[in-house]
Amino acid sequence: QVQLVESGGGLVQSGGSLRVSCAASGSIFRFNGMTWYRQAPGKQRELVASITSGGSTNYADSVKGRFTISKDNAGNTAYLQMNSLKPEDTAVYYCYTKFNRRDYWGQGTQVTVSS
Repeated sequence: QVQLVESGGGLVQSGGSLRVSCAASGSIFRFNGMTWYRQAPGKQRELVASITSGGSTNYADSVKGRFTISKDNAGNTAYLQMNSLKPEDTAVYYCYTKFNRRDYWGQGTQVTVSS
């Protein structure tokens, strides 16, 4: 079993910054890549950013240039640095990984951006 524990969400003003973290524990013995998703009330869950075990990254167009995904391979932790935040970034942010052919999701962390 794998557990993903997220932290770092909170309230921030428009234009501010926030970093959310996703710590993996349990059956992960090698970093297999992680993905950040987000879901706003009444909206579809969307992919925000992903990083592979080799460090390759991808971003949604809506966050490109503002968000940065990174990983700590030794600590099995992924990060999402969010800069220049906008009210439309308000959502619950979830991390996701696949290990041993199974999907794992974090519990989500709320990010609220005020005007």
